[in-house]
Amino acid sequence: MYAAEPLKKLALLGAIENLIKISSAEFAQYTTTSSKTAARLLKQLEEDKYIERQLVPGGQKIMLTCNGVDLLRKEYAEYQRIFCRNGTDIELYGHVIAGLGEGQYYIAQHGYMSQFSEKLGFQPFPGTLNIKLNEANVAMRQLMDCTEPVCIQGFNDGERTFGAGKCYPIRINGIKSAVIVPERTHYPTNLLEIIAPVNLREKLHLKDGDEVNIVVEKTDKCEG
Repeated sequence: MYAAEPLKKLALLGAIENLIKISSAEFAQYTTTSSKTAARLLKQLEEDKYIERQLVPGGQKIMLTCNGVDLLRKEYAEYQRIFCRNGTDIELYGHVIAGLGEGQYYIAQHGYMSQFSEKLGFQPFPGTLNIKLNEANVAMRQLMDCTEPVCIQGFNDGERTFGAGKCYPIRINGIKSAVIVPERTHYPTNLLEIIAPVNLREKLHLKDGDEVNIVVEKTDKCEG
């Protein structure tokens, strides 16, 4: 597909999380095309809703749309199907950080708690442990997308609506737990929010800054 390669170049320049300023001539250098071809390519990406573009003096400001990011994720998943066949677990390392204090409220909702008990096999402690991944592990975090998530449905308690999310079964320092990823989240990719049947800080005697080992238990999703 024509869009994957130029979208990858834009993503590597930072256009997934921020608007980047780039001229057609500059973009041509990354795509080994002429400036005119690069300009047409960017216009086509915009028309196909893969990027958002703001024309400015000297070029344009560009950011990938959700459609653009999804296309790259699909490309990534296909490579995982090629290279992720040995079934090995994904091992990550990170450091404990302070959370925003919102986890306890959300986790304790009956609509979530009942699903956690049924689908994860444990009733979580009403709170989360927040982990900031080591820099070298951020790319490895994306391999979680190669595993089959446990889907948590959204619900309405009569007063407000609570969103859906995904859980990825893990073990943290050997304790059965799960990474929870809300459907709509503003968390950067280097942060993980973890639920467990125990208070992990107390059980593992953790304090902010301590390093932990996280093992994501892979399924056969990569193997197609």
